[in-house]
Amino acid sequence: MPNILLVDDDINLARVISFQLKQQGFKVIVAHSGTEGLDKFKQSSYDIVISDIQMPDLTGIELLRKVRDLNERVVFILITAYGSVDQAIKACQLGADDYLTKPFSKEQLIFTIEKALKIRCLEDENLQLKQELGQKFKFENLVVHSEAMEQVMSMAMQVANSNASILILGESGTGKELIARAIHYNSPRKEKPLITVNCPSIPDHLMESELFGHVKGAFTGAVTDRRGKFELANGGTIFLDEIGDLKPELQSKLLRVLQEREFERVGENRPIKTDVRIIAATNRDLLDLVNENKFREDLYYRLSVVPITIPPLRERTEEIPHLVEFFLKRYAGKNNFRLEPRVMDYLQAYKWPGNVRELENTIERMVILAQSSTLSVDDLPEHIKNYPTEGDSLQIEMGDDGISFQEVEKRVIEQTLRKTGGNQTKAAELLKIPRHVLIYKMKKLGIGK
Repeated sequence: MPNILLVDDDINLARVISFQLKQQGFKVIVAHSGTEGLDKFKQSSYDIVISDIQMPDLTGIELLRKVRDLNERVVFILITAYGSVDQAIKACQLGADDYLTKPFSKEQLIFTIEKALKIRCLEDENLQLKQELGQKFKFENLVVHSEAMEQVMSMAMQVANSNASILILGESGTGKELIARAIHYNSPRKEKPLITVNCPSIPDHLMESELFGHVKGAFTGAVTDRRGKFELANGGTIFLDEIGDLKPELQSKLLRVLQEREFERVGENRPIKTDVRIIAATNRDLLDLVNENKFREDLYYRLSVVPITIPPLRERTEEIPHLVEFFLKRYAGKNNFRLEPRVMDYLQAYKWPGNVRELENTIERMVILAQSSTLSVDDLPEHIKNYPTEGDSLQIEMGDDGISFQEVEKRVIEQTLRKTGGNQTKAAELLKIPRHVLIYKMKKLGIGK
């Protein structure tokens, strides 16, 4: 149970409160003046301080200031007379967690303590989560083993400490959001929120409200005031994913935020100032959209103060073994999985249209469905297993004893199926034979059993 320091110059009230708290299992130390309370606070460790406001030598508010200098996380609750409520509210603005107005019941006392403890617990969990995220997204903790990605990380590290808008370009699944998070959690804004908005996932008629909020009655269904993403992200970073899908009418409103650092809620004419860093990302060519008059040119240049392009995985295949090792550790748990050497040949030969996200999903699936701790070619998804590797070029050596025509035919069909990812219709087209003939030959030669 939490340790409580009770500070009150009213000896009788202090005795009653102490008794009530001890009944609930709390350990309580009592001080009868602010000075005595401060001395006892310095001598021991406490989870909660409950103090009267009006005391002759050191008031509760003065004690609050001194305690906060020593410990920012201790729960501090003030006791006040009815006429001093304004003073108690001011004390809460100075750092008190809550206050109790005399007279109060035992139930009110316990409820106030439990509420303050729950809030502090949530704050501590949030702080711990932020610290863990900060560690997770440190640049040195990211998997980078190629010259191309080292250049990306170098630029991201350079711009992290600035307030410049950033445009991250790259195919789906390359890790654009990962880079955005790394930039935020390595910036001076890391203690403030990082708010992510996936532009294509929000219906057009709700997008303005989602970004900028609305007031009650602004439109059908707006039953209460609501803060938007820009208001929630104030002081922090907003990540606009797939910005290329943003409609033209919202592009002009976003441009105003970038230029004026203010916006208006839907249904309200009052401008709201905002201090938000914008990181945008897209898998589309925004300059093409600009030329097609689908994306504002002035917004494009406002967003792309610092453009960062993430190369697709097929252009940095040297990273695949390191990424595979990372994902194996993530999804294997206590199991110690390893790959047969030939599996890596297939993983590095495959073109990965879904990039790193597809690779991660593949490794997770292999781990879940694995029959043993050694992952073999048989554990690969069919479309990867049938994809041609560098060693799949057709080389038929004619020995002294020759080679059967059936064996040659079998190798040609197998390679063609790998080339088409197992698609029999496409394979038949490439082999210039009807599909039913291909299926017949596959059965005859034992292909695909």
